[in-house]
Formats: sequence, structure tokens, C-alpha cells
Amino acid sequence: MNSPMIQLLVLAGIAVFLILRLKNVLGTRDGFEKPPVTDQSTVKRTSGPAFEVIEGGPDLDITDHVPAESDAGKALAGMKRLEPSFGVNDFLTGARQAYEMIVMGYERGNLAEIQPFLSEEIYESFVDGVAAREDQGLTIEAEFVGVHETELMDASLDPDTNEAELTIRFVGMLTSAVRDEAGDIVEGSLTDVKRQKDTWVFARIMGSDDPNWQLVSTDG
Repeated sequence: MNSPMIQLLVLAGIAVFLILRLKNVLGTRDGFEKPPVTDQSTVKRTSGPAFEVIEGGPDLDITDHVPAESDAGKALAGMKRLEPSFGVNDFLTGARQAYEMIVMGYERGNLAEIQPFLSEEIYESFVDGVAAREDQGLTIEAEFVGVHETELMDASLDPDTNEAELTIRFVGMLTSAVRDEAGDIVEGSLTDVKRQKDTWVFARIMGSDDPNWQLVSTDG
């Protein structure tokens, strides 16, 4: 066999060897392969806006209830500056509890327990209301079911006195029945749950040692 023929056979053998090696490395494709799995932990997302927390941004404790630039929003911000521990959500949680306590204290005539949370004017009006019931021989039997709604309606802050006022709308659920001297129910029901709507104003001097807010106005 002459030299050119030998060289041709050697080159052909090398070519076949290379083709087989390349096929083993890359594999074959028949059009039904699954797309390659990408490690999501290494993917850097480039589409869509980038979000980052910016210090000094909106106070969600305020903007969840009123616009930041509204008079009420500015008043709440001022309260926080005077008393950094003050929080609107915390206040509303306490207001719900105070609402139940005050409503039931008045209904049952237990005014001594709620007096610290009432302004002098409101306390005197409650005393008159309870006394009027007693003069007529009436008693109230009531049970509190729960607060259906609590909403911050308004807020204000006096820059001269630092007195803050928060107006809260409540929707309470309770049963209430009025009994006469004989014990007969003359008004209300012990089983029918009634919805009671109240708009109350609470006030307090921000930064003072007394932590209690007082009820200063009621509007049923």
C-alpha cells in the first residue's frame, strides 16, 4: 500500500475518533429535550423596578390611617416627635379595650373603675345618667360581644399646650336590657345583639408623666 493511501486512512481514523468524542460530550438533540435547569439562586433579576427601603420614608403607622400631608397626619407626626414611644396602631388597640371598659362601666353603673379615663365633664354626665336610672328604679343588664369596627377619624395637636386629641369611631356589638323594680324587662333584649355606633374624642398632654388618655367628648 502506497504512502498517500496510508496517510488518508490515518486521517480518516482520526476524524472518526474526533466525531465520536464530540458526540459523547455534547449528546444528541431530537427536539423534545427539557430546557436546561437554571440555579435560581444564581439568577440576577434585571427586569422590573428595584425596590429598596429608604430611611426617612413614609411612616406606615400614620399613612395606614390618614394621609401623611393631611392636618391629621401632621398632627400625628408631631405627637411622635414629642413622644417617640407613641404609636397610632398601639393607641387604637388600647382604645378598643377602653371602649369596652367604659361602655360596660356605664351600663353597669361601675363608674369608679373608669373614672381615671374620663374627663371631669364626661364623668359628671355619667354620674347624672346612672343616678337618673336609679331614681326610676331601673337597672341595666348588659353583655359586651365585641368591637366590630375601630377607625381613626381625626387628630389634632395644640402646639402651645402639647395637648393631643384623637377622634375615633367605634361600632360595638352588645346585648342590653333595662329592668324595672319588679325585674321585668321594659326595654332591650338579653338575646338580640345590637350594633352601637359611637364617635369619641380622647385627649392627653403628650410627653406628660400620666400615660392615660381621657375621654373628653362623646357623640353616639
